Amino acid sequence: MLFGAIEAGGTKFVCAVGNEDGQVIERATFPTTTPDETMNRVFGFFDQYDIQAMGIGSFGPIDVNPQSQTYGYIKNTPKPSWSNFDFVGAVKSKYNIPVGWTTDVNAAALSEATKGAGAGLNSVLYLTVGTGIGGGAIVNGQFLEGYGHPEMGHIMMQPHPNDAFRGACPFHGNCLEGMAAGPTIEARLNKKGHEVEAGHEVWDFMAFYLAQALYTYTVVLRPDIIILGGGVMKSGHFLPKVKAQLAERIAGYVEIPPIDRYIQLPALGDDTGVTGGLLLAIKEYRKAG
Repeated sequence: MLFGAIEAGGTKFVCAVGNEDGQVIERATFPTTTPDETMNRVFGFFDQYDIQAMGIGSFGPIDVNPQSQTYGYIKNTPKPSWSNFDFVGAVKSKYNIPVGWTTDVNAAALSEATKGAGAGLNSVLYLTVGTGIGGGAIVNGQFLEGYGHPEMGHIMMQPHPNDAFRGACPFHGNCLEGMAAGPTIEARLNKKGHEVEAGHEVWDFMAFYLAQALYTYTVVLRPDIIILGGGVMKSGHFLPKVKAQLAERIAGYVEIPPIDRYIQLPALGDDTGVTGGLLLAIKEYRKAG
């Protein structure tokens, strides 16, 4: 029995087919271009397999309210051409199978809470730091959602005293995403992150903002673990800066696990998102069955 997963990101789509244990069997990656072009490539991949259900973790904002007329849509995204795209409707009209639907970071949180660094814990927070910043949380096996899904990348930041950058978010300026996502490096320095030396002050600025956010999530949500994924976190020198800044901010006020256990990278690596999609697909299949 095969299941499908789509990790829909603002830069690329990762598609995978896996088994009933959530293990990835085959995968393919496509650039995120227009909806028509991207979905044609997605369908071309899945047409090769007899899948029983699909799980989608998508960039957002998205509509996750099943009672809403636009459930399954990508909403007011800054990604060109994707606003108000009926993602779930497109997949269901093609395959007529159960479709699980959530944010890309929720899907990653689900996989890490089930099979990764957060396995066996009650409260798992996953944050991706890449082209954008987003967060998802699993509490007692359930997504932390309400009227909509969390937008953890858009909490407002206290400016670093030496950082003159005003922020890159088109909606909020100096929110977390506007100050610490990958594109803010290029906006500040006209260089990609991998071109910037480890000792440059921009890494200290970004660690300052990320630690500020992690402190806020810590005191509000009190998770058992925070897992940091995304391309920016692959810079090996960056994570120690974040941990040090967070420890300084907490300052002994609240108790957390040892910092190296509390703040971790994804155990599932590049399969984190699609594994979450597979788990979501399996859940929807069982619910429908």
